[in-house]
Amino acid sequence: MTSSALIQKVWNYCHTLRDDGVGYGDYLEQLTYLLFLKLAHEFAEAPYNRDTHIPKGYDWPSLRSKTGAPLEAHYLEILQKLGKESGMLGAIFFKAQNKIQDPAKLSRLVQLIDAEKWVSLGADTKGDLYEGLLQKNAEDTKSGAGQYFTPRPLIDAMVACVRPEPMKTIADPACGTGGFFLGAYKWLTRKGNTLNKSQKEFLRHSTFFGNEIVAGTRRLCLMNLFLHNIGDLEGEPSIDRADALLFDTGKRFDYVLANPPFGKKSSMTFTNEEGEEDRDALTYQRQDFWETTSNKQLNFLQHICTILKDSGQAAVVLPDNVLFEGGAGEKIRRKLLETCDVHTLLRLPTGIFYAQGVKANVVFFDNKPKDGKVHTKGVWVYDLRTNKHFTLKTKPLGYDDLLDFIACYNPDNRHERQETERFKYFSYEDLIARDKASLDIFWLKDDSLDNLDELPPPDVLAQEIIEHLEAALSSFRDVAAALPK
Repeated sequence: MTSSALIQKVWNYCHTLRDDGVGYGDYLEQLTYLLFLKLAHEFAEAPYNRDTHIPKGYDWPSLRSKTGAPLEAHYLEILQKLGKESGMLGAIFFKAQNKIQDPAKLSRLVQLIDAEKWVSLGADTKGDLYEGLLQKNAEDTKSGAGQYFTPRPLIDAMVACVRPEPMKTIADPACGTGGFFLGAYKWLTRKGNTLNKSQKEFLRHSTFFGNEIVAGTRRLCLMNLFLHNIGDLEGEPSIDRADALLFDTGKRFDYVLANPPFGKKSSMTFTNEEGEEDRDALTYQRQDFWETTSNKQLNFLQHICTILKDSGQAAVVLPDNVLFEGGAGEKIRRKLLETCDVHTLLRLPTGIFYAQGVKANVVFFDNKPKDGKVHTKGVWVYDLRTNKHFTLKTKPLGYDDLLDFIACYNPDNRHERQETERFKYFSYEDLIARDKASLDIFWLKDDSLDNLDELPPPDVLAQEIIEHLEAALSSFRDVAAALPK
């Protein structure tokens, strides 16, 4: 079967399950469990003969030999047993549940997966299949998974600017389903970039490190990486199921590529006495932070500065409030400009994220030694927002829409840049003289204010209205949350 035919076959079965009320998220989770068991079985056979650490009787052959109610009962037993194991096994199957209640449908899915030799498929085929399902899951508004999904063209553009090098570490303290890791992986394995044996080994086992606090999302991330030949069955996963903001682990990284979760108020997820996840408001007290605040993005920004090596580089998606907020926000911005080289800011258009009401930016900066010197000379700002209109379905952001920014960024030598209509330079002296050292900078004229007869298409206009309303509601929620109880 060709790769495209296999992908279509998996998609078609997904649609069949959706008719029975099984959403993309549940389907994807069950596919994760079964695919992992099948891949482990294939690796346990010749010529690989690997020890997968899956207990006998809880493996793929034991599942394949059953149908009907016995299959459903044994599948549930497997999920519960493997969820208690250590390493990758326990991480993939942590708190796993069977969401396919029809034994006949479960049997059909087992047969569908069993019919293929998955190990022999290229990483691109397996990865494209899984990433396609992840994107569909993000598009499914009922699942709420969109908050973990960063547009792939944006990730690819950020990676193309940073240009991570082999034998260097890459971290994402809120990694979601692993989009930034895969973007960096594709860059490092791109056509024409040949890696030697030690570089390939480092890429597979020692390059990527992340945190994902939501167990189900972490599971999808691990499987996503595994299907791209990152990590292995035997080792401990490099994606921790923990809140990255709680403390400094002491680990330092060459690159941080991240899109921390939106929403200003921090909270902590913990497991209560009933074994269920619960949340509580949280203000982080860390000596390595410049300021104590409940603003989640400001905390992630401070954390990223901590975990970067002195020569480390970062590209981080941050909402507008980080650019202009007073109080702790202003103090953190001034410290960031002093202690790091904040060199580039990309103002993103609205309508590109699944989370509604988001106005965001990408901040590029290099960490520097803490020597008391001011390291930011000036910031180049690219405005991709003014007079730009995108929607998730009818006019999604594409990689081509970011090519001009990449050219202006000039990854070959970012110290040799030219101003354009959308790309301007602002010196450090000018920035710190602005009210609250605000980086919320615009200079282009909004054509829609003058040309009322040339409004955007109705779907774009409706989306923009929704964005503004959602942003206003989010601000009101933040105010309400901050009021004394």
